This record gives sequence, C-alpha cells and structure tokens, in this order.
Amino acid sequence: MSDGQPIGLSVRLPFKTGEEFLARYGLNVTRGGIYLRSKSLKPPGTPVVLEIKLERGERLLYALAVVAYVTGNKGEGVPGMGFKFITLDGATRRFLDSACAAMPHVRSSDPPVPGGLGPVDASRDAVPPLPPTVAPNQPLPTLPSETSGRLVVQSSASEVQAPPFEPSPEPPREGPIVGIDLGTTNTCVAIVRDGRPMIIKAKDGQSLIPSMVALTGRGKLVAGAAAKGQLTTNPRWTVVGFKRLIGRTYDGPEVRDLVQRFAWDVEPTADGDCGARLGDRVYRLEEISAMVLREAKELAQVRLGRPVHRAVITVPAWYNEKQRLAVREAGRLAGLHVERIVNEPTAAALAYGYGRKLSQRVLVYDLGGGTFDASVLELNDTVYEVMSTGGDNFLGGIDFDNAIVSWLLTEFEQQYDTIFSDRVAIQRVMQAAENAKIALSTATEARISVPFVTMVNGAPVDLSLTLSRAKLVELTRALVDKTMTVCQAVLQAREVRADQIAEILLVGGQSKAPLVQERIAVLFGQRPMAGINPDEAVALGAAQLAHALETKEGLLLIDVLPMSIGIGLPGGRYHPIITRNTALPATRKHVVRTTRDQQTELEYAVFQGEDPLVRQNAYLGTFKVTGLPAGPKGSVSVELTFEVTNESLLNLSAREESTGQEFASTFATKDAPEQVKARLAALEDDIKLPKAGFLGWLKGLFTG
Repeated sequence: MSDGQPIGLSVRLPFKTGEEFLARYGLNVTRGGIYLRSKSLKPPGTPVVLEIKLERGERLLYALAVVAYVTGNKGEGVPGMGFKFITLDGATRRFLDSACAAMPHVRSSDPPVPGGLGPVDASRDAVPPLPPTVAPNQPLPTLPSETSGRLVVQSSASEVQAPPFEPSPEPPREGPIVGIDLGTTNTCVAIVRDGRPMIIKAKDGQSLIPSMVALTGRGKLVAGAAAKGQLTTNPRWTVVGFKRLIGRTYDGPEVRDLVQRFAWDVEPTADGDCGARLGDRVYRLEEISAMVLREAKELAQVRLGRPVHRAVITVPAWYNEKQRLAVREAGRLAGLHVERIVNEPTAAALAYGYGRKLSQRVLVYDLGGGTFDASVLELNDTVYEVMSTGGDNFLGGIDFDNAIVSWLLTEFEQQYDTIFSDRVAIQRVMQAAENAKIALSTATEARISVPFVTMVNGAPVDLSLTLSRAKLVELTRALVDKTMTVCQAVLQAREVRADQIAEILLVGGQSKAPLVQERIAVLFGQRPMAGINPDEAVALGAAQLAHALETKEGLLLIDVLPMSIGIGLPGGRYHPIITRNTALPATRKHVVRTTRDQQTELEYAVFQGEDPLVRQNAYLGTFKVTGLPAGPKGSVSVELTFEVTNESLLNLSAREESTGQEFASTFATKDAPEQVKARLAALEDDIKLPKAGFLGWLKGLFTG
C-alpha cells in the first residue's frame, strides 16, 4: 500500500434482499460505515473500494472507504474490520437513507462498533488521515482487477429519477372476464370455472395481492408483494392506503387531516386531485391503482394460461361519482376493459346467494382496510335489489391500527420522557400494531416488539409492550359503535327492523374482530353468517357477475345512488336533483330559464353529498350549455337532464323546452385547483353582490 491506491474488497453475504440484510445485520451498518468479520485484516488507514453483494450477486453497497479499526488482531475476540465510508455511489446512499427510517442508529456518521467483538485496535476518534490519493466526495474508482471483476460505477445523484408510468396498450375486447376486488389493504382476483367461482392464487398459494406501489432505491417501480417488501425499510416511497384518496380533491376538508397519517408524500396533481410523490415525480392515484390492477391481471393470465383483457371491478358503495370514474380510468390504464363497476356489498351478496334461489332480506356489513359500507338487500332468486346503503370512506382497519399506535406511542413517550414525531418510523410501529390486532382475533394477549424504533439520548431504543384483547376493545369500541350507527341509519332509511334481517354477511378483514361480531349480535339479535370468507367474498361475487355478463345469464342487480347529486346555488347552498337511495338507473329533469337579456350560455357547478353547503360536498365538475337562442331575459327555458347509470355514473344533457332542440353541452371534471376554488368562492358570495362570469346567471335564478 505504499502507493496509497485503494485495494478492492468484494464480499457476498447470505441474504436474499436488502430488507433481510437490515433485519439480521442492521446493527453492523450506519451511514458512516460498516463492520465486517474477516480473517484477513488490513491495518487502520488502509483505503478500500468496498462492494457488498447479496446472495444472488446483486450489489447492495458500493463505497470508497478506509479501515477505521480492527478487532481480533492478536487472537483476542472476533476478527474483523470496521470501515469508514468516504464516498458512496447514489444507490448505496439511497439504501442507507431508507434504512434510517427503519433503524434510527443508521443515521450516525461514524462507523459502528458492535458489542461482543473483543478489543478494538483503533477507536472511532483516532482514524488515521487518508492518503493524498483518496479524497472525500470524489467519483468512485472501479474495483481493482484482482477482485471478482471490474464494475460499472453508478451515478452518484442524490435523487432517484422515478420512471414515468406507461399505460398498457388498448387491448382487444375478448377473452374471459375476471372479477377484481381492489381493496385498501389487499387486492383479490377471481373467476368462475365449471360453474363455481374460485379465487386465483399465486404459485405459493397466496390469494391476496398487497395494494401497494413502491419506488425502490434503484429507481424501479414495483407493486404488490415486491412493494410490501420495502414497506418498513422505505415507507416514504411505498404508497399504501391510496384507495381512501383516489378521486378526491387535495385541498378537500376530508383530506387535510388524513394526509398527515401517511408516511408517503401526498401531493396535488395538475388538476388538484390527491397524488403520490415517488422520487422526482407525482403520480396520479389512477396510475398507482393501475399498477396494482396490472398485478392482478398478470396473475390471472399466468394461472389461466391465456390473455386477460376484461374485468368487473368492485368499489365501496359509498364512493362518489368521481371516485368511480377514477377506478374505471385505473382499469383502462392497466389494459383492462372494465365491463362493470359494482358496489362491494352487492358483490358480497352475490357470492352468498348466487344460484341458491333465495327469497330473503340480508344486511352486508363491509368493514375493510380503509372503508365501511352497510347495505340492506332483497334477494329474490336472480334479482338482487339494494334497498338502502350507507357508509364511511374514512373508517376501516387502518383506523383500528391507528388507535393501537396512539396508545403505543403514548406509553413509549411516558416511559422515555420523549416525544415521538418521526412519521416514517411510525410505519414500522403501524405494521407491528396490525400484526398484534390480527393475533388478538384468536389470542387474548399479543406482544408488540419494534427494535431500534428511535434514538433517546444518542442511543437506539426498542418499543416493547403487551396488548391484551380487553385493552384492544377499550381502544376500538368507539370505532365499532360508529359502524353500528351507520347500520341503524341504513335500516331506518327504509323502515326495516333489525329482526326483519334474515342474515348478516361479514365482508372485509376487519369484520373478523370479535368485538364486531359481539356488537352485531346485540344489535340484530343473531350472530353473523360464517359461511363465506370475508377476505374473498367481494372478489367471488365480482366473478359471479363477470360470468353472468359473459354468458348473458338473467341476473338482475338493482343498486341505489349512495349520495345525492345536485347543483350549487347562490350563497354556497346545495340543491339535490337526484336524492340518496334512489333506485338505479335513474333520470331526473330540472328546468331553468335565462336570467339576462341575450344570454346564450348557462353554467352549473355539480356536487355530490348530503350537506346543505356545497363546500362540504364533493365537487364533480362544471356543466356548461352553449348555443342558446338569444332573447329577452326569461324567454328561453332549458330542461336539464341528470341521468345516473346502474354504476352511479352521471350523464348530463340539455334541451330547449318549447322546441325540443338539444344544445351542445360539456361536463368538465378536471378543472385546475384555482378554478374550483374560484367557483366555490363565487357560490359563497352574497347574492346581492354583482358577480361576473361563472355565476352571473345565478343572480335571479330560483327566486320568487
């Protein structure tokens, strides 16, 4: 080493993934360096080009380093070397940055000194100076030729360049139709074979595809199980729970609090909807959903041995029109012809009653990972009629996990007298809380242990507590009671008594909770049915509907509008046109007149919801009618037609009453955020104030 040139050291470790490396070797690495056991030792101060590979040869770490200390040099203790990193390649830097979220001690700028090694020959404070030829922050040299081979050095850019989302090409409309349950936590795909619905499983027997999308440290987009693999090590670039936000406006009142709960960055898209930042890009949630749907499509293709281009996709009954359109768009981007969007409770009822020639009334209790729906249905052989529905798009298993996490953090902060504020590290706590919650469905106690959860007084500490089922009941009773309130409202909407319900069908993973089943038994006087798998019922029902569409069987679904659709009025008021629980398809007409002389255009802001104020409802878009005949104020009457399909999707048209002539109209649903804000502000202005543009026609409308 007299010439001061670094030697090459290439090490292959018996780990399959970076996550496994951290789980079993995490204490031996920091941002500042790494400790490796080695029988061949180099003296402190030796410069090294260090490469760490995984079991299959993929490079995990690549750095210019210097030997900081050695252990076992005189036969005392474990032989090995501690390396101080001088320059890292970009991929290594990103990997270590993501490791910091899982293990706070990794943030140290010093190389680690694991315990139990024996005497250390050089302290961390006495690292010899580098030879003149090894300067920090310089481009990395390639590995010298006497090692396993010359390597191409990756870019040292600090930011991951996220790839663009590539939509699947428009497929032919042919082949089998599959049923897909696009869930908050997991996605499931099913098909009917030999007259029976079946879940399509992977080779390892898994039927659930994690509803997750991630950007790896190498700049690759992955979905499903591959994305879940980095959930705890890189939560900031792992998108979970997006089903709650798809089709929602970023600055909407229901979104503001929710976005703070995610470890990944929720940012607005160009049209003001919620999007997900991964690396240097903001992806629309339609694109994120499409990546998960593509995983389901590819699984089906592999297991069926033929192309899959068509699907029935389920959505929560409480989704508004804009959210349903977003799911349809996600299917298109994934290369699927979406033959039908169907409500999850309706699909579950199909899974229960299809082919059984039943004549009874059932209630579907659907408590999934992120949403809750309750629906009362009348089943009469092949006719499935929804009587009423209700729900909450911000109530699900995630909220049960959050209740546990809040308790864990409170206990932790009291124990260590510190404030836990790292929302990225909280993802690891969330995962542990979910595992404990699942275990308590059958056990009475569960141990929650999260190693190296944060730093206290400069040292890593663990979170370790025992959660009892009694404590879980205490933490989540209010959430379960909210679902009971929704169930009661759904019954009252059609004046149905609890004792008139023949069966209660449980759907969604969270419905397995013992407390849920106990409260249902109290409210309805009977235990819920145990004949269908809550995790699979929705996908199986979607497959039954897909089969009926494919074979043109006489299956009739009569659904209802989950939330009213109407228009905005002066003063920020909301006027429903088609009311909640109206049977679908439905058509309603609404007549308006021109409000000023020579008026040739009309414009309306359309909303969905139940609140009397437009600001508290979902903005669906702006309906504009042009080409009206000019005339005196009030001389032109226009009949607006609101038509809602059996999928709760809205179509609008306009005609002049006296002549029956139809006029050109547009329904813009992708307004920029500032346009939406301007329209809301205009609606909320005092009616008496002069107003130009958007709502000028409203000044005399609906008066008298």
